[in-house]
Amino acid sequence: MRYLSVSFLGVLSIAVLFSLSCCAQSTVHVRAEAEGEPISPYVYGQFIEHLGRCIYGGIWAEMLEDRKFLYPVDGSREGWGMHRGQENSWEGDGKPYEILEASPWQIMGGQEAVFMNKEAPFCGEQDCAVKLDNSEDWRGIYHPRLAVEKGKDYEGYVYLRCEGEVKEAQAVLQWGSESTQEAVVALQDINDSFKQLAFQFTAGEADDDARLAFRFTGEGRVFIASPSLMPTDQVEGFRPDVLTLMRELDAPIYRWPGGNFVSGYDWRDGVGDRDKRPPRKNPAWTGVEHNDVGIHEFMRLCELIHTEPFVALNTGLSDIESIVEEVTYITGAADTEEGKKRAANGRTEPWKVVWWAVGNEMYGEWQLGHMPLEDYVKKHNALVEAIRVVSPEAKCVAVGNAGPWSETMLTNCSEHMELISEHLYWQHINNVVHHSWKAMNDVERLASDHRRYREKIPGLEDKDIRIALDEWNYWYGPNKYGELGVRYLMRDALGCAGALHAMFRNSDLFYMANYAQTVNVLGAIKASKTRAFMESTGKALVLYRKYFGTLPVTVQQNVSGVDVAAAWTTDHSALTLAVVNANGKPVSFQLEVDGLEVPESLHGWQIQNDDPDMVNEADTPDSVSIKDVVLEVSKNTVNLPPYSITLVRIPKSER
Repeated sequence: MRYLSVSFLGVLSIAVLFSLSCCAQSTVHVRAEAEGEPISPYVYGQFIEHLGRCIYGGIWAEMLEDRKFLYPVDGSREGWGMHRGQENSWEGDGKPYEILEASPWQIMGGQEAVFMNKEAPFCGEQDCAVKLDNSEDWRGIYHPRLAVEKGKDYEGYVYLRCEGEVKEAQAVLQWGSESTQEAVVALQDINDSFKQLAFQFTAGEADDDARLAFRFTGEGRVFIASPSLMPTDQVEGFRPDVLTLMRELDAPIYRWPGGNFVSGYDWRDGVGDRDKRPPRKNPAWTGVEHNDVGIHEFMRLCELIHTEPFVALNTGLSDIESIVEEVTYITGAADTEEGKKRAANGRTEPWKVVWWAVGNEMYGEWQLGHMPLEDYVKKHNALVEAIRVVSPEAKCVAVGNAGPWSETMLTNCSEHMELISEHLYWQHINNVVHHSWKAMNDVERLASDHRRYREKIPGLEDKDIRIALDEWNYWYGPNKYGELGVRYLMRDALGCAGALHAMFRNSDLFYMANYAQTVNVLGAIKASKTRAFMESTGKALVLYRKYFGTLPVTVQQNVSGVDVAAAWTTDHSALTLAVVNANGKPVSFQLEVDGLEVPESLHGWQIQNDDPDMVNEADTPDSVSIKDVVLEVSKNTVNLPPYSITLVRIPKSER
């Protein structure tokens, strides 16, 4: 009998609790007077690295692979195979993506027609040379797998010299399967000194396997160096479609050139005559580093998209002297030794660069030049002291990694940094809420770690060293846009929005964040050989950058699978409210805003799709898009659709 009584009481308790939970109102309470630190615009930063098809095959308009002949032209096609067995493809053409591991150039006229010249080459370690046999048959080289569009114009050049007599020399753009489907430009006045010869073509048909050929007849040898081919609508070497999307992102700062790449990068390889800069094997990743994009090109890119440069320095395989020379080259007066070199390369006035990443992930064994923490502490302090001598305005971002590394750096190097770097990446989780909230929770955890350091390390609180989350993103396969060319889903947009919310809530700690990366490689923008579009994550970044406020306020909420952030506009004319619903069903909640009347209609913007795995494609770039919305509010009740990011503005009006 006693057992039955206890069981009855247990059932009664469960029933009461269930009844209470069913009746509990989901609420969002905005404490509009409880303002936090202003949100730094730098949290909307971006990061580009010399990796995969982020710069070459992405931002940069050059169409030719290995244009400076790092690899010998031997007629093989080994360099065009699938990389390490991965099943990946260029979006839009359905073909496997290639990572260059041998020359893409092919031979015309038999294997004996071509050899590599290593005696006084024009660029790098070798030129490509064609042996002519005094016959009427063409000999030369050609580059396959070029994508051209019907009626579009292309321009280029090549450096040629000869020994002997060249009867005919032609640059040829070929498309289609017929021998007549080509445009031909005669190359004239070839002599015993290298000379740049220009050409321009109009493609007669669209073809993703077009070819650029250089063909010759005569007797003797023709030496070929540094050919180039770009669409004529390129903007100082950059793709106009990608520039347009980068401007739409409106990131206030860009970190460059790495990433792991920077720890093996010699900045001197990227300055001077672009056609004579040596090609290198990418020191950290795969493929060729053409060195077509160096300091001058990056600085010009920043000007073109109206952003601020954040330059990463090689603290891996480089030394203090080289780093100081790089900083001086960029920021030094024209009468300094490095400033004179910069002026000789076309830029008299120094660039205004304030932010410097002092190394990248030096805690990792994968990093070139990795060393024990106690040794790196000394190296970091010595580098920063040297940098500040030549650039007193320098703001230095130290390498951090939450845990012993960050704690030690903050303990021993706090006088030698303005910010400390942290990196966060996330994998795929099947559950959409868990997938989305993983990003937000990790940002919150990182903030908690740094609050603990401030409590534990003497004097750190007063120094107010904040976080530069200068790499953050989802990172999981498959890679469809080259090396690490991850596609992004609606669920990733939800997660990126949640990560931003966490940064807003901790605006006193997060001063900078750099989404990694901008184009193709983990990119917010995807670019095939001929087209570019914005990923779902890019849409989320645009939404917040363009419309979210700058003065965050406290939000209290109890809505499952929903996260809310709020901020005043700079002039306090309106309160912006951002809501992420990661649930697969609509949600409703009661909205209360201290000091403000919630109107019956809320005007704003929304990213939404019923499919959490929806992606944008080149042909359907707006499957996940930003749309204007009007939310009808009845008795302060807000209703939101599944898998959505909604941002609305509540005008300021006293109750």
